[in-house]
Amino acid sequence: MVKASGRRSMLQLGAVGGLSLAAPALARETKKVGAEEFCFAPEYFMRGHAILARVLLIYERGMRRMGDGEDIDPVVFSQAAKITRAFIHAHQEKMEEELVFSRFHRAGRMVGLVKVLAEQHAAGAKLTERILAAAPQARNRQPREAMDRDIQTLIAMYRPHMAREATDLFPGLRSLVTGDEYQEIAAELADRERRAFDADGFENVAKKVAEVEAVIGLQDISVFTPKA
Repeated sequence: MVKASGRRSMLQLGAVGGLSLAAPALARETKKVGAEEFCFAPEYFMRGHAILARVLLIYERGMRRMGDGEDIDPVVFSQAAKITRAFIHAHQEKMEEELVFSRFHRAGRMVGLVKVLAEQHAAGAKLTERILAAAPQARNRQPREAMDRDIQTLIAMYRPHMAREATDLFPGLRSLVTGDEYQEIAAELADRERRAFDADGFENVAKKVAEVEAVIGLQDISVFTPKA
């Protein structure tokens, strides 16, 4: 177990850049453009889901340990929220709405689902701002309890949100566009990420997440393996 003072000394986290996801086998297609490879939209957004899923685990682990009386550095929650704000809300979700949701609206497909997903993007951004505001005072009972409620609400919303996007929305995108349009979306995603976060945006964000995970005791996923 890492002592609180050790955790604080280990937590040397810099400013957060962009967000993206570690992809399951849903869409491992890539297209060469010059010397670069970029992901097609489903894989791109699934990488983002993976980053967000890891942030949610950080929140859960941190609040559980704080609830058990450990002196968890509030920077853990601040950094997790900054990653979410920069990479998920300001970047990933914005592109989902502009490049994917808009096409479903125009095609009249899954309109109800897309409406709910967009509403949840807005709700998630508000919750993240509240978590950021409360995090510096997380050692005090009242702001800690308020932050815990917002974190639990965020987790309860985003897990079904990500599942529906992965199983219903993203696989349906290919049927709405031509092959050329599909590649154009991929090129636009790659270009926006490069402009926002440089060429190694996803890798840098994943490293930031891993730094926070190390502080909170999540660097080794064997902690989730059942003992019996």
